[in-house]
Amino acid sequence: MAGIYIHIPFCRQACHYCNFHFATSLHYKNDFIAALLKEIVVQKNYLDKEIVETIYFGGGTPSLLSIEDLVLIVEKIKSVFIVATGAEITLETNPDDIANTKLAGWKEAGINRLSIGIQSFFEEDLKWMNRAHTAQQAIDNLQLASSYFDNITIDLIYGTPQLTNEKWKQNVDTAISLNIPHLSCYALTVEPKTPLDKMIQQHKSEDINPDKQSEQFLLLMQWAEEAGYEHYEISNFAKKGMRSRHNSSYWQGKNYLGLGPSAHSFNGTSRQWNVSNNNNYIASINKGIIPLEKEVLTGTQKLNEYIMTSLRTMEGLNTAIAGKELIEKSKKFIEAGLMKLENNSLILTREGKLLADGIAAELFS
Repeated sequence: MAGIYIHIPFCRQACHYCNFHFATSLHYKNDFIAALLKEIVVQKNYLDKEIVETIYFGGGTPSLLSIEDLVLIVEKIKSVFIVATGAEITLETNPDDIANTKLAGWKEAGINRLSIGIQSFFEEDLKWMNRAHTAQQAIDNLQLASSYFDNITIDLIYGTPQLTNEKWKQNVDTAISLNIPHLSCYALTVEPKTPLDKMIQQHKSEDINPDKQSEQFLLLMQWAEEAGYEHYEISNFAKKGMRSRHNSSYWQGKNYLGLGPSAHSFNGTSRQWNVSNNNNYIASINKGIIPLEKEVLTGTQKLNEYIMTSLRTMEGLNTAIAGKELIEKSKKFIEAGLMKLENNSLILTREGKLLADGIAAELFS
């Protein structure tokens, strides 16, 4: 089973913290759609006839596309690849794009899961992030979306300079009270060359506080567990049966094809990524050439990737796959209460999850 990711490189406006590839002008949208449809055909053999069980529209802001655009893309994928009956098809959207006509159209296009970029339910936080929606739109349109879709995830950000523990609890409580079945919660990261990075350098904004972020992550884990959410991956919490099938395929090392500018692909032996430039992408595809860079993975790289991704999950790192020498390396983390060995799997404790990347790096081959 495999997955397909489609990167839609357009946004209404630039969020201060974002470093994903996008443009704020829709001027080349039609040219992009035409190129994307061509890339789907050119890449028809990449998954080697594997059944596609998930399709994910990410970005950018895919909900800026028309219903007709989405239908074209989904139908083209289904005509070129073998798509499983009941495949999970996710669309990322922002609250300001949600309306009755769009929700009905998305369902008609085959979308069966929404990923909604809420980030915060507080107006002052949204303005600080330069989000396009309001706090009231977040609540109203989440409720509206829930009347059309039962498979919904929302994004929330913690660890921002102005976010107190009390406000963070209100954000989480609001999501729980709205009966959202899946939460993706991320610590704010200051990416180089973003507006946020410049604001901090110019002393127009406070820098992030890692201790505060750790505290809010620990609180999040406690609140989510009390509300019946399964903490199945470092940043992801789901009610029973509501895990993201698409994102889970990444952590399980399944093959996936990335379409569109900046999209990444993986086929078990190599990784490749498309150029992060809309004009170059369109021009190259129109010549029948995929504008990509490629890296063939060594055995060591594959093992290290497995260590990194599996440690992020609640199932943990299977020592039978990674090798028993990892148990020796992990002893100091077990003794420190950061990791436990259970049924031949190394699993991070709550405190260990605060240090997941560092622990994984020390376990690398």
